[in-house]
Amino acid sequence: MEPLNLPPHDLNIKSDGQNTYIFDVIRKKYLVLTPEEWVRQNFVHYLIEDLHYPASLMMTENGLKLFNTQKRSDIVIYDRNGSPLVVVECKAADVKITQETFNQVARYNIKFKAPLIIVTNGLNHYCAKFDAEKSRYTFLKEIPKYDEIIIDGQQE
Repeated sequence: MEPLNLPPHDLNIKSDGQNTYIFDVIRKKYLVLTPEEWVRQNFVHYLIEDLHYPASLMMTENGLKLFNTQKRSDIVIYDRNGSPLVVVECKAADVKITQETFNQVARYNIKFKAPLIIVTNGLNHYCAKFDAEKSRYTFLKEIPKYDEIIIDGQQE
């Protein structure tokens, strides 16, 4: 898999001769290593190891029902009270981040109502804060560390 625009991390990868697998530290199991899974697992490690998001407050590939359609969110991070804090959409590195990609995670956020959303393809990362009162997103310059997130005047 190609290098990403993320700090390198030790990822647990194995092969059975036919398929290559990567260990998901959130679900605690090996998954087939696809280009999107490569980005997702690298991003999970970045969130945990570099930005100090608690692994115990994360879910990957979480199912959700949206407009009578079953969808899956790539990563959802919860606050210490169990409310969604960040919704992350991961794409393979060769997938360009477009307005439609951003719209996809914004649609998922109709269900979650998380104050932050992130879109990444492992090379480009976009983070936006949701203003519920004005029903709009404002892009942030960088992804905040977990302990730097301030929502409604309160620090997480």
